[in-house]
Amino acid sequence: MSDTDLAAPADRLGSVSAGAALELRGVTKMFGALAAIADVTMTVRPGERRAVLGSNGAGKTTLFNCVTGDFLPTSGTIRLFGEDVTRFPAHERIRRGLRRTYQISLLFGGLSVADNVYLACRGVSRGRFSLLRPFRGDPLLTRAGELIEAVHLTAARDALVSELSYGQQRQLEIALALAGAPRFVLFDEPAAGLSPTERAELVSILNGLPEHIGYIIIEHDMDVALRVAESVTMMHNGRIFKEGTPEEIENDPEVQELYLGDGHG
Repeated sequence: MSDTDLAAPADRLGSVSAGAALELRGVTKMFGALAAIADVTMTVRPGERRAVLGSNGAGKTTLFNCVTGDFLPTSGTIRLFGEDVTRFPAHERIRRGLRRTYQISLLFGGLSVADNVYLACRGVSRGRFSLLRPFRGDPLLTRAGELIEAVHLTAARDALVSELSYGQQRQLEIALALAGAPRFVLFDEPAAGLSPTERAELVSILNGLPEHIGYIIIEHDMDVALRVAESVTMMHNGRIFKEGTPEEIENDPEVQELYLGDGHG
């Protein structure tokens, strides 16, 4: 599968901006008197792979929910490829090329891998409301096959999702997030619960994505995050604590004291 193949639907949405893919300015989310995130400012370039790290309660998932539109920020602005989407509902952000995965699986266990991916492709296509069965040569079937290959599930394409290992289900979730050729993806702890072998497979999949697809990954597994990201943002108590390259973050004494004191340092 080539970068051009995955890029085709994104091209129909318009070429990727030469500026920021994602831009947050002073984003704050309050729950009553509690600031889950406070004054978060971040810029991610098109095609950039960014890891957002931090301990439980650091604000990582709240940040994702604000970016996707699941939460509206209390203050601040969010721009996606130059467009202010701060008050846009989630489906409008999806239309503009944003996707995400979730910590809890959202899969159809009684359907095959191929059916799950086909339905995801159809769900973001213009024919999503059609009641017609797919026909031989349907481009969405072709697209589904390409995505299955991209996440290393070709051998399991006809298996029921309920029969997959947990790691294979997480791989399938990545395929669903790639449906419709997104321009930017948010991966929410994709390595959670995976074995060492499954984590290595995940790293291979993420590193093999087409270069034009940027992403942010939030992850507790530092080893996975630093192998798939070119830049890292550390969060602590709802605020950005440090930013840098994987090497800078890994070797930063304050990061080691705060986050890596459990043997990673």
